[in-house]
Amino acid sequence: MPKRSDSRFRWFVLLFTTTLLTSCGGEDWPPVEDPPPGPTGLTGSELTAFIIARGDSLELPGEWDPPPGDRIELSTAGFAKVLCSAVFIMGLDVADAAENVGYFSAPYEDRVHVTDTIVDRESQEVRLSLPSGITRIAKKYGGQGCITRPLGEDSIFFIPSRTEPDLPDPSITPWPMGDVITEGPWPSEVDSALFARAMEEGFGPPEAMTLGLVVTYKGRILGERYAEGIDLHTPLESWSMGKSLTGAMMGVLIQQGEYELWQPAPIPEWQAPGDARQRIRIGDIMRMSSGIRIKAPQDPDFRWEMGYPDHLYFYTSAANAFQWAATRGQQWPPNTVGRYRNSDPTLTNYLIRLAVESRGGEYHAFAQRHLFDKIGIRDAVLETDPYGNILTQGYEYLPPRDWARLANLFLQDGMWNGERILPQGYAEYAKTPAPAWVADGRPVYGGAFFWVNGTGSLPIPEDAYAMRGAGGQSTTIIPSHELVIVRQGKYKGSAAGGRALRRAMALLMEAVPPVPH
Repeated sequence: MPKRSDSRFRWFVLLFTTTLLTSCGGEDWPPVEDPPPGPTGLTGSELTAFIIARGDSLELPGEWDPPPGDRIELSTAGFAKVLCSAVFIMGLDVADAAENVGYFSAPYEDRVHVTDTIVDRESQEVRLSLPSGITRIAKKYGGQGCITRPLGEDSIFFIPSRTEPDLPDPSITPWPMGDVITEGPWPSEVDSALFARAMEEGFGPPEAMTLGLVVTYKGRILGERYAEGIDLHTPLESWSMGKSLTGAMMGVLIQQGEYELWQPAPIPEWQAPGDARQRIRIGDIMRMSSGIRIKAPQDPDFRWEMGYPDHLYFYTSAANAFQWAATRGQQWPPNTVGRYRNSDPTLTNYLIRLAVESRGGEYHAFAQRHLFDKIGIRDAVLETDPYGNILTQGYEYLPPRDWARLANLFLQDGMWNGERILPQGYAEYAKTPAPAWVADGRPVYGGAFFWVNGTGSLPIPEDAYAMRGAGGQSTTIIPSHELVIVRQGKYKGSAAGGRALRRAMALLMEAVPPVPH
């Protein structure tokens, strides 16, 4: 948690006060309306061409400024962080980690440029050197996990902390608040043989590199399997499943009355008179529909010769991620065009920090105290940038059981043990296709940073929605069957792992009948 006297963070409190004064009144902007639905049935190159053309037709004046830095150096910074986390959080062997995990922020093809690798187990530090003489260093810092230090800095800009779970001993506490699985009769309506086949198929062949697979039915763990060396408490790389966790943390704050879903997002940097970003609502941001101008590899018109994408820069720069996101311009009006970009979960995490610190709360303890302790999560590691800003757009490590707990919170519409954790109807917001994405002809993204099965591309009902992350990480919620399916694995196995998961889903739909509601 940063010290209040740290000049690097004074602007948080000062600008948040300004926000409170301006966001209640602000400019007299016209209301944000939903765009009309786009075409259906377009696929492949036709759909891509339509998305690009539609985006071009709606684009606001302005130019994209590429982030500073060299791609190989930035990739190496990302590689140092990935390697540090894989070794000191996941417990993997160095060679295994270097070969098989974390390709997203540390592309495999860029790793060959590293000339020297030092992994110091005593200091929990990784040092990677390049032919240029530059060395990128990542180190494990308390409960904030591994952080890449900025070049020329021998430390980070906040004081690390660790928040211990305020939960009973898991070894004697029943699931879901603990580890103990209470034995009971197998559900008579579930075909046990088909279910067993689904678990076998879902774990997949060795090339799938699956590390953990958990399936719950009506909140009960029916199937669970782990790779050798992994157990139910091992935090695993989760990548963009953390975006949905970010959405859950914002949902907690909305339930607590700190924000409203459809209020303009009170980002301090947007409060100057006439700044049209004041129209962007929190609900738009969490639908990946803010319209903020950055570049991402997933953009339909992205090419690497354009420059290094901000989407990765949030991971690899060792810069102040919140400041970078908040100072980007606007490419489209809000709720108009859907783009999968890390600016939006980063802005949401910024809002979370502003709200927690404005009420005198411990920012790095917020998720544990107000969400994880409520639902039995003990093993989550939420990593930060060097300024202490939580980066759960993809830098978080949780075991499969913890993702299953979070998914069941949504399956129960935000209720847990009689307590409302998320606002009523928040799960409906999460699983409803975002209008801007529907207008783009691809109803695949919902709210609260969840993916939806709007095109029916997966062999599961269209009411399904999911947390998804790079490298084959996924947590799928199927309300009509009261099922949750969590699959995590090594990045290199993502293609085979994805095929295995699809086979398992098809079998589970045969094994588990719809639940009458």
